[in-house]
Amino acid sequence: MRPRNLTMIAAAGMLVCASAASADTKLTVHIRSYDVAGRTGAALVEAMDRLGPKHGYMARAIAETGYTTHWDLDVARQDGTCRLRQANGTLDVTYTFPRRLSPTDTRLRERWDRFMAGVRKHEHTHGRIAARMMRATETALVGLKRPDNWFCMGTHIEARRRINAIYAEYEARQNAFDAREHRDGGRVEHLVDALTKP
Repeated sequence: MRPRNLTMIAAAGMLVCASAASADTKLTVHIRSYDVAGRTGAALVEAMDRLGPKHGYMARAIAETGYTTHWDLDVARQDGTCRLRQANGTLDVTYTFPRRLSPTDTRLRERWDRFMAGVRKHEHTHGRIAARMMRATETALVGLKRPDNWFCMGTHIEARRRINAIYAEYEARQNAFDAREHRDGGRVEHLVDALTKP
């Protein structure tokens, strides 16, 4: 989840690393966790607020989705024209989630499980938006060709321009999703309230 006053971001260790291929895009997923303890929902929320991953100078988050991207562009020049022959993208996603350590009664454990299901759903939505961004970038790069110099500099600049335009569009989608989820009375508030109810 992106930042809010109650936070959940702090990496303790990598638990899972998996990879899969989709068209010319490689996806790598890492899952990290940080430990929280508490015998009540309020105590668990307080622990997440204290130990979660940092966002900005003071804020923390409950959970976090971070990703990096890389594109390997194969450009060839023939008869004064540079053509993009292949664009191989890599998306590296890291999810950070809280992990409850303390034993709890059955009711609190059930509330925690429902809370975490909602947290995971939120973060995986961020991951899916990032994956759609990579597919949209592939589509935007298909067929790129232009008259260019021996080094195909203009072609590389145009490819970067297209990549940056898609990234900006999808970053706006990420922000809009967070704005809906984190608004007053939104899904994140409901998740926290359900966890902390007596």
